Amino acid sequence: MAAVDSPEPPLASTGWLAAHLGDPNVRVVDATLPLVGQPGRGRDFYDAGHIPGAVFFDINAVADPDTDLPHMLPSPAAFAEAAGGLGLGRGHTIVCYDAHGLYSAARVWWSLRAMGYRDVFVLDGGLRKWRAEGRPVETAEPTPAPVAVPLAFEPDLVADIADIEQAIGDRSAEIVDARPAGRFTGETPEPRASLRSGHMPGARNVPFTNLVAEDGTLKPADELARAFARVDLDRPIVTTCGSGVTAAVLALALARLGRFDVAVYDGSWTEWGGRSDTDIVTGA
Repeated sequence: MAAVDSPEPPLASTGWLAAHLGDPNVRVVDATLPLVGQPGRGRDFYDAGHIPGAVFFDINAVADPDTDLPHMLPSPAAFAEAAGGLGLGRGHTIVCYDAHGLYSAARVWWSLRAMGYRDVFVLDGGLRKWRAEGRPVETAEPTPAPVAVPLAFEPDLVADIADIEQAIGDRSAEIVDARPAGRFTGETPEPRASLRSGHMPGARNVPFTNLVAEDGTLKPADELARAFARVDLDRPIVTTCGSGVTAAVLALALARLGRFDVAVYDGSWTEWGGRSDTDIVTGA
């Protein structure tokens, strides 16, 4: 495969993608998931119109079948099989986007990186910006040729409940929560009725919406740095949210600030807040 003049990690601009859309080494991934409380499926958005040549990556299907927690990462073997079936080879330059601007695309960006993919980007502004600029969309679904994907896994990018317990116990890492402030403090009920309200001891709140501009793009680096002002960026960092989706937006923003080693707590509040044996704090 010929090398591609890649954009600056972790983002690809709409202009860059438009210029490279026909490159045989570039793969485009629609990672749309409905917003919390929004009806329908991600595929509904995809079927209504997507960037030409984009394949649909369903995080609810490419997931661990042996847990009741939503869209948890599957085994490396299962992930490699699913990604290979979508034609996503390890040598490709992969650009992920979603229909909202910046939401679930970051989750697939992080998932691919956790499974050993190197050249992965998020389309800044997503399909929302792409459409606003009058760029082409299509409804036809491509039929990519399957590719063999060697197994790989980057465990340092994935945190589990034991990692969170350790971070709380010895303060060895910053825990940063992407949920809205009301859910973090416990003043607003969780959308999943079975979950308790509040946050993990010692966690800091950086709502993911504070990182996204009105047009759906990631805010400039100086504004991101201000959003993370209460987070020690020189320490290990673990991000969390409701179910591991917007935690990846925090990881993306931190990558924009040079921290590509941030771990995402895959189970997030759905796991922590759904158990009776975990410590929870309410208030700011």
